[in-house]
Amino acid sequence: MEYHNPVLLKECIEGLNINPEGVYVDVTFGGGGHSREILRHLTTGKLYAFDQDEDAIKNKIDDPRFVLIKQNFRYLKNFLKMYNALPIDGLLADLGVSSHQFDEAERGFSTRFEAKLDMRMDQNSKVTAAEILNTYSEEDLKRIFRLYGEVDNAGYLASIIYHNRKDKAIETVNDLKVMITKCVKRGKENQYYAQVFQALRIEVNKELEVLEELLKQSLEVLKPGGRLVVMSYHSLEDRLVKNFTRTGKIEGEVEKDFFGNQITPFTQITRKPIVPNEKEVESNSRARSAKLRIAEKK
Repeated sequence: MEYHNPVLLKECIEGLNINPEGVYVDVTFGGGGHSREILRHLTTGKLYAFDQDEDAIKNKIDDPRFVLIKQNFRYLKNFLKMYNALPIDGLLADLGVSSHQFDEAERGFSTRFEAKLDMRMDQNSKVTAAEILNTYSEEDLKRIFRLYGEVDNAGYLASIIYHNRKDKAIETVNDLKVMITKCVKRGKENQYYAQVFQALRIEVNKELEVLEELLKQSLEVLKPGGRLVVMSYHSLEDRLVKNFTRTGKIEGEVEKDFFGNQITPFTQITRKPIVPNEKEVESNSRARSAKLRIAEKK
């Protein structure tokens, strides 16, 4: 199974500050690149990895120190409790879609291939992108395109889809592209379709909700001195991670004690996100929008 090189691998591993005897979690196993590197730094330590994608499960690592859990990482705390693995020394999350998922035409993640509009990371979940496009109200379509895709003309786009789907259901990538042609600025087609697809993918997989749950649980599962290492690929995710590592709150509001001192559960190891250098972006296009943030639980 062809998976591309993990983004910012060295920086992620350094960020985890690995204790060879510690317990670590890779919540986005994918091709296993990050997990393999973590295992290289462990002696008697343990690594637990999460992934809900059947394709990723095929990359399972045969190592007694490694456990792969076929679940969405929103169930992080429950499964770590079940494995008697709490508290942990470090948690790594490489968010977004893997290169493999983009490159598999039939998964429907990419604007490059003609395929059914699927976009489910967990192939057992019920809701596909096609179902959203064909059943959501005009108002809900507008909301997801504006909020998750940051699409300029989200209202017009939603209206076009809502009124035209009555004549022809939207089943494939080309069905959607043809239907919304008049919404797209000339010369900006690829960028526009990417924003639309991002919005649909986030809605199908409830990505922001799941990330919020992960961040909140990270505080409960990490031991003091434990590291949280999160790589995101768009501004919505990065904003959540930034707010949470800065304040311990998703919305980013600062709590203060009786004396007016800020109460923050994390020390930010990175005030500004780490981004890949030009060389890495050249060799791995997925790295272009990556932002890595690292925090340590107090």
